[in-house]
Amino acid sequence: MRIVVDGDSCPVKKEIAEAANRYDVQVLMVSSYDHLLQGAKGITVIQVDRSDQSADLYIANHVLQGDIVVTQDYGLAALAIAKSCHVLSPRGELYHAGNIDYLLDRRHLHAKARRGGRYAKGPKPFTDLDREQFLTALLKLLECMQENV
Repeated sequence: MRIVVDGDSCPVKKEIAEAANRYDVQVLMVSSYDHLLQGAKGITVIQVDRSDQSADLYIANHVLQGDIVVTQDYGLAALAIAKSCHVLSPRGELYHAGNIDYLLDRRHLHAKARRGGRYAKGPKPFTDLDREQFLTALLKLLECMQENV
């Protein structure tokens, strides 16, 4: 089991490192060359080219059953779920087979509305409460997975 992180826009890298260290789990951070990430004990950084989906494609091609994937990309989440991975958003939302189709459909409808001239406000600002919720969700998932080994 590893924690595989879509690192380009991940706001909870510090929390991931903390949880991984606590449970002695390896972390794979994947980002484009445009984002400089530092490796550390237990954290491997993989850098890919800067094209739009390079990090997502690398992750999709390298995740293994049982890995934990941290991403806010619904498409990558769907691919990871299909490979029997556990997927968390940076806000601590667990993506799973029961909600991913709805999320993908909602993303499509919002994109269609934007193309039609309607613009949304964008995502809510990321808060300290979001960080806490993510860390709580990740620790709970790690504990549950460790108990089931």
